[in-house]
Amino acid sequence: MPRSAPPSALAQSPSPAAPARFAQSFATLQQLAADALAHAKAKGSSACEVEVSEGFGQSATVRRGEVETIEYNRDKGIGVTVYVGKRRGSASTSDFSPEALRQTVEAALDIARFTAEDEFSGLPDAELLARAGAGFDLDLHHPWALPIEDAIAQARRCEDAAFAVSKKISNSEGASVATQEAQFVHANSLGFMGGYPTSRHSLSCSVIAGKGSAMQRDDWYSTARDASALASPEDIGATAARRALSRLGSRRIATCSAPVLFEAPVAASLLNSFVHAASGSSLYRRSTFLLDRLGKRVFSKKVNISEQPHLRGALASSPFDNEGVATRARDLVVDGVLQGWFLSTYSARKLGLVTTGNAGGSHNLIVVPGKRDFKGLLRKMDRGLLVTELLGQGINYVTGDYSRGAAGYWVENGEIVHAVDEITIAGNLRDIFRNIAAVGNDVVVRGSKQVGSLLIEEMKIAGD
Repeated sequence: MPRSAPPSALAQSPSPAAPARFAQSFATLQQLAADALAHAKAKGSSACEVEVSEGFGQSATVRRGEVETIEYNRDKGIGVTVYVGKRRGSASTSDFSPEALRQTVEAALDIARFTAEDEFSGLPDAELLARAGAGFDLDLHHPWALPIEDAIAQARRCEDAAFAVSKKISNSEGASVATQEAQFVHANSLGFMGGYPTSRHSLSCSVIAGKGSAMQRDDWYSTARDASALASPEDIGATAARRALSRLGSRRIATCSAPVLFEAPVAASLLNSFVHAASGSSLYRRSTFLLDRLGKRVFSKKVNISEQPHLRGALASSPFDNEGVATRARDLVVDGVLQGWFLSTYSARKLGLVTTGNAGGSHNLIVVPGKRDFKGLLRKMDRGLLVTELLGQGINYVTGDYSRGAAGYWVENGEIVHAVDEITIAGNLRDIFRNIAAVGNDVVVRGSKQVGSLLIEEMKIAGD
């Protein structure tokens, strides 16, 4: 019996090198998605969506000059969600054979027939889906043909650079080099089909300084879609070593209230808290302190946040979300005032709103940088706590109460005077957001949130 032809695909094809690097061609993934949709329709589904994906990668870790681990992965999968009216069922398989595909579709249908109706379930509205010919070329796939011997050599260079910084670097938790590539197709019964290949590569190093009870550890890493954008192994190793050395002599401080500066890599955690509190699921469950705050000031007037899904080569760029809804650039916070939520189709319907194209998460949240660099922020703080590490997850999103273990440095007269550990910082996210005194321009890009260091006017610090 002839196979059904796939619907016209969204115009973002894999690079010419992609078919040779993946086990399946992009056209094969399209055909599998089309076959699943056709079988679901033949078996009585009223709507269906399918995602077909495959990926592969490798990583090498060196510890004290010796190869500790070499890992390879190659994954593939098909996920099917079907609707029978307002009943929903899902099933998945890693078997790409025609029989397994049919069985997966039928399993999803069996589940749907026994689930309760949900008036808010269903595919997105057709007019919100990304369209063929949209012209998005986001430059998300950069293969790194890295022989494992070269990966090991880079990891050794990284670790060697760390040990070369000082004889006080006494041990290593390892240096790692990892590469990952994937491609996927998402399709639904409304005629949408889109997908593309991606890549993500990283180098990291973690070392220990000092001996005995005085030992301290720290790490550093770099990640990017294009390996040429990674920091050099020597820079990563040396940075990890300097950070570990700077923590020697760490001690606790007396309990107090003082300004707190979140270093850029940990400042992104405050954005994570914002996204969680402003997400549709938190809103319709009424489990967020941001209820009824749309159009009102929730951040300092110094804070402006935008979502930029179409940045070329960025780590969280995408022309459409996990439901095929077209993504768009937008302002989320303007002069501290909240302008929008993070909604999927389901959560939007629960709230009587329209999806924002955030099924699966946010896309390149960018806090507009201020004028001060890191040293300028220290000078502005004058006296207080610099936080470089956060521990635990003591956040109550219903009330906004915030309490987390922390480590970092005590600052006097705008200069770091000694390292600090075994402390807790506490406050309420309402106050923390509104009391951001400055945003740094020292942005470190490692994921979907791009933000410089954030200076908070005051928080409670629990020490001795």
